[in-house]
Amino acid sequence: MDINTPLQLLGGISPETFMRRYWEKKPLLIRAAIPGFKPLLDRAELIDLAAQDDVESRLVVSAQADKKGQWRLKHGPFARKDLPPFKQAGWTVLVQGVDLHDERVHQLMNQFRFVPDARLDDVMISYASDTGGVGPHFDSYDVFLLQAHGRRRWRIGRQKDLSLVPDMPVKILANFVPEQEFVLEPGDMLYLPPQWAHDGIAEGECMTYSIGFRSPVKGEIARELLQCLAEQAADDVGPAIYRDPEQPAVSGSGEIPAGLLQFAKEALDAALKDPLALQRSLGEIMTEPKAHVWFHGNQELEEGVGVRLDRRTRMMYDAKHVFINGESFRAAGSDAKRMRKLADERELNAAEVSKLSEPARELLLQWGEDGWLYGLV
Repeated sequence: MDINTPLQLLGGISPETFMRRYWEKKPLLIRAAIPGFKPLLDRAELIDLAAQDDVESRLVVSAQADKKGQWRLKHGPFARKDLPPFKQAGWTVLVQGVDLHDERVHQLMNQFRFVPDARLDDVMISYASDTGGVGPHFDSYDVFLLQAHGRRRWRIGRQKDLSLVPDMPVKILANFVPEQEFVLEPGDMLYLPPQWAHDGIAEGECMTYSIGFRSPVKGEIARELLQCLAEQAADDVGPAIYRDPEQPAVSGSGEIPAGLLQFAKEALDAALKDPLALQRSLGEIMTEPKAHVWFHGNQELEEGVGVRLDRRTRMMYDAKHVFINGESFRAAGSDAKRMRKLADERELNAAEVSKLSEPARELLLQWGEDGWLYGLV
Protein backbone atom coordinates (compact mmCIF):
# COMPACT_ATOMS: atom_id res chain seq x y z
CA MET A 1 0.00 0.00 0.00
CA ASP A 2 1.26 3.46 -0.92
CA ILE A 3 0.79 5.32 2.35
CA ASN A 4 1.18 8.72 0.63
CA THR A 5 -1.72 8.30 -1.81
CA PRO A 6 -4.98 10.03 -0.78
CA LEU A 7 -7.81 7.57 -0.12
CA GLN A 8 -11.56 8.10 -0.47
CA LEU A 9 -11.79 5.72 2.50
CA LEU A 10 -10.10 8.40 4.63
CA GLY A 11 -11.96 11.37 3.21
CA GLY A 12 -9.35 12.25 0.59
CA ILE A 13 -6.30 12.24 2.86
CA SER A 14 -3.43 9.77 2.75
CA PRO A 15 -2.81 7.04 5.33
CA GLU A 16 0.37 8.88 6.31
CA THR A 17 -1.61 12.06 7.03
CA PHE A 18 -4.36 10.18 8.85
CA MET A 19 -1.91 8.41 11.17
CA ARG A 20 -0.04 11.61 11.90
CA ARG A 21 -3.06 13.89 12.46
CA TYR A 22 -5.86 11.67 13.75
CA TRP A 23 -4.69 8.22 14.94
CA GLU A 24 -5.18 8.09 18.73
CA LYS A 25 -5.55 11.89 18.72
CA LYS A 26 -9.00 13.00 17.57
CA PRO A 27 -12.13 11.72 15.78
CA LEU A 28 -12.69 11.98 12.05
CA LEU A 29 -16.07 11.96 10.31
CA ILE A 30 -15.82 10.72 6.71
CA ARG A 31 -18.81 11.20 4.45
CA ALA A 32 -19.07 8.67 1.60
CA ALA A 33 -15.95 6.81 2.72
CA ILE A 34 -17.21 3.96 0.52
CA PRO A 35 -19.73 5.49 -1.94
CA GLY A 36 -22.76 3.34 -2.63
CA PHE A 37 -21.80 0.84 0.04
CA LYS A 38 -24.24 -2.00 0.60
CA PRO A 39 -24.13 -4.64 3.35
CA LEU A 40 -21.79 -7.50 2.51
CA LEU A 41 -24.06 -9.82 4.48
CA ASP A 42 -27.81 -9.41 4.51
CA ARG A 43 -29.79 -9.65 7.71
CA ALA A 44 -30.54 -13.36 7.30
CA GLU A 45 -26.86 -14.22 6.74
CA LEU A 46 -25.84 -12.28 9.84
CA ILE A 47 -28.48 -13.98 11.98
CA ASP A 48 -27.32 -17.36 10.65
CA LEU A 49 -23.77 -16.53 11.78
CA ALA A 50 -25.05 -15.61 15.25
CA ALA A 51 -26.49 -19.13 15.50
CA GLN A 52 -23.10 -20.84 15.06
CA ASP A 53 -21.20 -22.29 18.01
CA ASP A 54 -17.82 -21.00 16.80
CA VAL A 55 -19.02 -17.40 16.39
CA GLU A 56 -19.06 -14.92 19.28
CA SER A 57 -22.35 -13.03 19.44
CA ARG A 58 -24.34 -10.94 21.93
CA LEU A 59 -27.88 -9.66 22.24
CA VAL A 60 -28.49 -6.32 23.94
CA VAL A 61 -32.00 -5.09 24.74
CA SER A 62 -32.27 -1.47 25.88
CA ALA A 63 -34.08 -0.44 29.04
CA GLN A 64 -36.66 1.44 26.97
CA ALA A 65 -37.55 -1.76 25.12
CA ASP A 66 -37.53 -4.09 28.14
CA LYS A 67 -40.79 -4.81 29.94
CA LYS A 68 -39.07 -4.31 33.30
CA GLY A 69 -37.24 -1.19 32.17
CA GLN A 70 -33.83 -2.83 32.52
CA TRP A 71 -30.92 -3.34 30.15
CA ARG A 72 -30.50 -7.00 29.21
CA LEU A 73 -27.45 -8.81 27.82
CA LYS A 74 -27.33 -12.37 26.53
CA HIS A 75 -24.49 -14.29 24.86
CA GLY A 76 -25.01 -16.50 21.82
CA PRO A 77 -25.25 -18.69 19.91
CA PHE A 78 -28.84 -17.69 19.12
CA ALA A 79 -31.52 -19.62 17.32
CA ARG A 80 -33.88 -17.31 15.44
CA LYS A 81 -36.55 -17.91 18.10
CA ASP A 82 -34.11 -16.58 20.74
CA LEU A 83 -34.15 -13.11 19.17
CA PRO A 84 -36.94 -10.53 19.47
CA PRO A 85 -39.20 -9.85 16.47
CA PHE A 86 -37.59 -7.56 13.91
CA LYS A 87 -40.47 -5.12 14.30
CA GLN A 88 -39.77 -4.79 18.03
CA ALA A 89 -37.80 -1.64 18.76
CA GLY A 90 -34.76 -1.23 20.95
CA TRP A 91 -32.62 -4.35 20.49
CA THR A 92 -29.24 -5.11 18.95
CA VAL A 93 -27.41 -8.28 18.00
CA LEU A 94 -23.62 -7.99 17.69
CA VAL A 95 -21.56 -10.57 15.81
CA GLN A 96 -17.80 -10.55 16.44
CA GLY A 97 -14.99 -11.55 14.08
CA VAL A 98 -17.10 -11.72 10.92
CA ASP A 99 -13.93 -11.30 8.84
CA LEU A 100 -12.89 -14.79 9.96
CA HIS A 101 -16.03 -16.32 8.45
CA ASP A 102 -16.70 -14.28 5.31
CA GLU A 103 -14.16 -13.48 2.59
CA ARG A 104 -15.96 -10.27 1.57
CA VAL A 105 -15.67 -8.87 5.08
CA HIS A 106 -12.04 -10.01 5.27
CA GLN A 107 -11.28 -8.02 2.10
CA LEU A 108 -13.00 -4.98 3.61
CA MET A 109 -10.78 -5.24 6.69
CA ASN A 110 -7.70 -5.42 4.46
CA GLN A 111 -8.39 -1.85 3.33
CA PHE A 112 -7.31 -0.73 6.82
CA ARG A 113 -3.87 -2.36 6.70
CA PHE A 114 -2.13 1.00 6.72
CA VAL A 115 -2.19 0.23 10.45
CA PRO A 116 0.18 -2.65 11.44
CA ASP A 117 -1.41 -6.10 11.45
CA ALA A 118 -0.23 -6.45 15.06
CA ARG A 119 -2.87 -3.82 15.93
CA LEU A 120 -5.66 -4.82 13.55
CA ASP A 121 -8.17 -7.06 15.31
CA ASP A 122 -11.47 -7.85 13.60
CA VAL A 123 -14.75 -6.65 12.10
CA MET A 124 -17.84 -6.74 14.28
CA ILE A 125 -21.24 -6.30 12.65
CA SER A 126 -24.17 -5.03 14.66
CA TYR A 127 -27.78 -5.26 13.55
CA ALA A 128 -30.19 -2.97 15.38
CA SER A 129 -33.93 -2.59 15.21
CA ASP A 130 -35.35 0.93 15.43
CA THR A 131 -33.91 2.85 18.46
CA GLY A 132 -31.51 -0.06 19.13
CA GLY A 133 -28.10 0.60 20.66
CA VAL A 134 -25.79 -0.50 23.45
CA GLY A 135 -25.88 2.73 25.46
CA PRO A 136 -23.28 5.46 25.96
CA HIS A 137 -19.89 3.83 26.52
CA PHE A 138 -16.21 4.04 25.68
CA ASP A 139 -13.75 1.56 24.20
CA SER A 140 -10.11 1.05 25.13
CA TYR A 141 -9.17 0.64 21.47
CA ASP A 142 -9.39 2.55 18.19
CA VAL A 143 -12.42 1.88 16.01
CA PHE A 144 -13.81 2.80 12.59
CA LEU A 145 -17.62 2.76 12.54
CA LEU A 146 -18.82 2.15 8.99
CA GLN A 147 -22.54 2.52 8.34
CA ALA A 148 -23.68 -0.36 6.13
CA HIS A 149 -27.48 -0.11 6.09
CA GLY A 150 -30.02 2.39 7.36
CA ARG A 151 -29.17 5.36 9.57
CA ARG A 152 -27.56 5.65 12.97
CA ARG A 153 -27.27 8.79 15.09
CA TRP A 154 -23.95 9.07 16.92
CA ARG A 155 -23.24 11.36 19.86
CA ILE A 156 -19.61 11.58 20.94
CA GLY A 157 -17.60 13.40 23.59
CA ARG A 158 -14.18 13.62 25.26
CA GLN A 159 -15.41 12.03 28.44
CA LYS A 160 -13.27 12.64 31.55
CA ASP A 161 -15.71 11.04 33.96
CA LEU A 162 -15.52 7.34 33.02
CA SER A 163 -17.62 6.06 35.93
CA LEU A 164 -20.21 3.46 34.99
CA VAL A 165 -23.77 2.85 36.06
CA PRO A 166 -23.43 0.19 38.81
CA ASP A 167 -24.96 -3.28 38.69
CA MET A 168 -25.59 -3.27 34.94
CA PRO A 169 -25.05 -6.18 32.51
CA VAL A 170 -23.61 -3.71 29.98
CA LYS A 171 -21.01 -1.00 30.59
CA ILE A 172 -22.90 2.30 30.39
CA LEU A 173 -21.44 5.65 31.33
CA ALA A 174 -23.17 7.18 34.33
CA ASN A 175 -22.64 10.81 33.27
CA PHE A 176 -22.36 10.92 29.49
CA VAL A 177 -21.84 14.44 28.14
CA PRO A 178 -21.95 14.52 24.31
CA GLU A 179 -20.13 17.29 22.46
CA GLN A 180 -20.90 16.42 18.83
CA GLU A 181 -23.69 14.65 16.98
CA PHE A 182 -23.76 13.04 13.53
CA VAL A 183 -26.21 10.94 11.54
CA LEU A 184 -24.41 8.35 9.43
CA GLU A 185 -25.89 6.90 6.25
CA PRO A 186 -24.62 3.93 4.20
CA GLY A 187 -20.98 4.43 3.24
CA ASP A 188 -20.32 7.09 5.90
CA MET A 189 -17.70 6.29 8.52
CA LEU A 190 -16.61 7.67 11.89
CA TYR A 191 -13.16 7.09 13.39
CA LEU A 192 -12.87 7.26 17.18
CA PRO A 193 -9.67 7.08 19.25
CA PRO A 194 -9.61 5.10 22.52
CA GLN A 195 -11.74 6.36 25.41
CA TRP A 196 -13.85 8.73 23.32
CA ALA A 197 -17.34 8.26 24.69
CA HIS A 198 -19.99 7.45 22.10
CA ASP A 199 -23.64 6.48 21.87
CA GLY A 200 -25.16 5.16 18.64
CA ILE A 201 -28.95 4.98 18.21
CA ALA A 202 -30.55 3.32 15.19
CA GLU A 203 -33.03 5.46 13.27
CA GLY A 204 -35.03 2.63 11.81
CA GLU A 205 -33.47 -0.76 11.12
CA CYS A 206 -29.71 -0.46 10.57
CA MET A 207 -26.40 -2.30 10.35
CA THR A 208 -23.01 -0.93 11.41
CA TYR A 209 -19.58 -2.45 10.79
CA SER A 210 -16.99 -1.83 13.51
CA ILE A 211 -13.38 -2.25 12.39
CA GLY A 212 -11.59 -2.67 15.71
CA PHE A 213 -7.95 -2.73 16.79
CA ARG A 214 -5.99 -4.60 19.42
CA SER A 215 -4.64 -2.57 22.34
CA PRO A 216 -2.55 -4.88 24.53
CA VAL A 217 -2.63 -4.20 28.26
CA LYS A 218 0.90 -3.94 29.67
CA GLY A 219 0.30 -6.33 32.55
CA GLU A 220 -1.43 -8.90 30.34
CA ILE A 221 1.25 -8.89 27.64
CA ALA A 222 3.94 -9.16 30.34
CA ARG A 223 2.20 -12.28 31.67
CA GLU A 224 1.91 -13.79 28.18
CA LEU A 225 5.55 -13.03 27.38
CA LEU A 226 6.73 -14.59 30.63
CA GLN A 227 4.62 -17.69 29.99
CA CYS A 228 6.06 -18.00 26.50
CA LEU A 229 9.61 -17.47 27.74
CA ALA A 230 9.01 -20.04 30.46
CA GLU A 231 7.98 -22.65 27.88
CA GLN A 232 11.12 -21.96 25.87
CA ALA A 233 13.27 -22.04 29.02
CA ALA A 234 12.22 -25.61 29.80
CA ASP A 235 14.08 -26.67 26.64
CA ASP A 236 16.87 -24.09 26.57
CA VAL A 237 18.07 -23.92 30.17
CA GLY A 238 18.48 -27.64 30.71
CA PRO A 239 17.74 -30.13 33.52
CA ALA A 240 20.42 -29.01 36.01
CA ILE A 241 19.33 -29.77 39.59
CA TYR A 242 20.16 -27.58 42.58
CA ARG A 243 22.94 -29.01 44.72
CA ASP A 244 24.26 -27.67 48.04
CA PRO A 245 26.97 -30.02 49.38
CA GLU A 246 28.45 -27.12 51.36
CA GLN A 247 25.17 -26.14 53.04
CA PRO A 248 25.81 -25.81 56.80
CA ALA A 249 23.30 -26.67 59.49
CA VAL A 250 20.96 -23.76 60.28
CA SER A 251 19.20 -22.63 63.42
CA GLY A 252 16.61 -20.66 61.42
CA SER A 253 15.17 -23.18 58.96
CA GLY A 254 12.66 -20.73 57.51
CA GLU A 255 15.29 -18.57 55.79
CA ILE A 256 15.77 -19.13 52.05
CA PRO A 257 19.41 -20.10 51.40
CA ALA A 258 21.52 -17.56 49.51
CA GLY A 259 22.76 -20.38 47.26
CA LEU A 260 19.21 -21.19 46.15
CA LEU A 261 18.59 -17.55 45.34
CA GLN A 262 21.76 -17.51 43.22
CA PHE A 263 20.70 -20.74 41.50
CA ALA A 264 17.34 -19.17 40.61
CA LYS A 265 19.05 -16.05 39.28
CA GLU A 266 21.35 -18.12 37.08
CA ALA A 267 18.36 -20.06 35.76
CA LEU A 268 16.57 -16.83 34.83
CA ASP A 269 19.71 -15.38 33.25
CA ALA A 270 20.08 -18.54 31.17
CA ALA A 271 16.46 -18.29 30.01
CA LEU A 272 17.06 -14.71 28.80
CA LYS A 273 20.53 -15.36 27.41
CA ASP A 274 19.23 -15.61 23.85
CA PRO A 275 19.00 -11.97 22.67
CA LEU A 276 16.16 -12.91 20.31
CA ALA A 277 14.02 -14.63 22.94
CA LEU A 278 11.84 -11.60 23.63
CA GLN A 279 11.30 -10.78 19.95
CA ARG A 280 10.46 -14.41 19.21
CA SER A 281 7.97 -14.61 22.07
CA LEU A 282 6.26 -11.36 21.08
CA GLY A 283 5.85 -12.50 17.47
CA GLU A 284 4.40 -15.82 18.55
CA ILE A 285 1.94 -14.10 20.87
CA MET A 286 0.80 -11.53 18.31
CA THR A 287 0.13 -14.18 15.66
CA GLU A 288 -1.56 -16.70 17.94
CA PRO A 289 -5.03 -17.45 16.51
CA LYS A 290 -8.04 -16.70 18.67
CA ALA A 291 -9.38 -19.54 20.78
CA HIS A 292 -12.38 -20.26 18.54
CA VAL A 293 -10.44 -20.28 15.24
CA TRP A 294 -10.15 -23.63 13.44
CA PHE A 295 -8.30 -24.36 10.20
CA HIS A 296 -9.39 -26.84 7.57
CA GLY A 297 -6.24 -28.83 6.80
CA ASN A 298 -5.01 -30.90 3.87
CA GLN A 299 -4.68 -28.06 1.38
CA GLU A 300 -2.34 -29.79 -1.07
CA LEU A 301 -0.21 -27.41 -3.11
CA GLU A 302 0.49 -28.33 -6.71
CA GLU A 303 3.69 -27.55 -8.55
CA GLY A 304 3.85 -24.23 -10.37
CA VAL A 305 1.16 -22.39 -8.40
CA GLY A 306 1.18 -19.34 -6.17
CA VAL A 307 -0.12 -19.28 -2.61
CA ARG A 308 -2.56 -17.15 -0.64
CA LEU A 309 -2.94 -17.02 3.13
CA ASP A 310 -6.20 -18.26 4.57
CA ARG A 311 -8.21 -15.35 5.94
CA ARG A 312 -7.89 -16.80 9.46
CA THR A 313 -4.08 -16.86 9.25
CA ARG A 314 -2.06 -14.22 11.09
CA MET A 315 1.43 -13.72 9.66
CA MET A 316 4.00 -11.09 10.71
CA TYR A 317 7.77 -10.66 10.79
CA ASP A 318 10.68 -8.84 12.38
CA ALA A 319 14.30 -8.40 11.32
CA LYS A 320 15.23 -12.03 12.11
CA HIS A 321 12.02 -14.06 12.01
CA VAL A 322 8.74 -14.73 10.29
CA PHE A 323 5.77 -15.61 12.51
CA ILE A 324 2.65 -17.45 11.50
CA ASN A 325 -0.24 -18.60 13.70
CA GLY A 326 1.81 -18.66 16.89
CA GLU A 327 4.95 -20.25 15.43
CA SER A 328 8.31 -18.63 14.65
CA PHE A 329 10.94 -19.33 12.01
CA ARG A 330 14.36 -17.80 11.44
CA ALA A 331 14.54 -16.14 8.04
CA ALA A 332 17.33 -14.46 6.10
CA GLY A 333 18.32 -13.49 2.57
CA SER A 334 15.96 -13.82 -0.39
CA ASP A 335 13.71 -16.29 1.48
CA ALA A 336 13.12 -13.70 4.19
CA LYS A 337 12.33 -11.05 1.57
CA ARG A 338 9.68 -13.23 -0.07
CA MET A 339 8.21 -14.44 3.23
CA ARG A 340 7.83 -10.82 4.32
CA LYS A 341 6.08 -10.09 1.04
CA LEU A 342 3.71 -12.97 1.76
CA ALA A 343 2.95 -11.43 5.16
CA ASP A 344 2.45 -7.95 3.68
CA GLU A 345 0.45 -8.87 0.58
CA ARG A 346 -0.97 -12.18 1.86
CA GLU A 347 -0.09 -13.94 -1.38
CA LEU A 348 2.86 -14.89 -3.61
CA ASN A 349 2.61 -15.65 -7.30
CA ALA A 350 3.99 -18.84 -8.82
CA ALA A 351 7.22 -17.17 -10.00
CA GLU A 352 7.97 -15.92 -6.48
CA VAL A 353 7.23 -19.32 -4.94
CA SER A 354 9.58 -21.01 -7.43
CA LYS A 355 12.44 -18.78 -6.29
CA LEU A 356 12.18 -19.90 -2.66
CA SER A 357 14.74 -22.34 -1.33
CA GLU A 358 13.78 -25.98 -0.91
CA PRO A 359 13.38 -25.66 2.90
CA ALA A 360 11.15 -22.59 2.43
CA ARG A 361 8.98 -24.39 -0.13
CA GLU A 362 8.69 -27.32 2.27
CA LEU A 363 7.40 -24.89 4.88
CA LEU A 364 4.72 -23.70 2.45
CA LEU A 365 3.72 -27.32 1.83
CA GLN A 366 3.41 -27.88 5.58
CA TRP A 367 1.39 -24.70 6.01
CA GLY A 368 -0.89 -25.91 3.22
CA GLU A 369 -1.40 -29.23 5.00
CA ASP A 370 -2.24 -27.27 8.15
CA GLY A 371 -4.80 -25.20 6.24
CA TRP A 372 -2.92 -21.94 6.83
CA LEU A 373 -2.67 -21.17 3.11
CA TYR A 374 -3.87 -22.58 -0.21
CA GLY A 375 -2.83 -22.73 -3.82
CA LEU A 376 -3.39 -19.79 -6.13
CA VAL A 377 -3.50 -20.45 -9.87
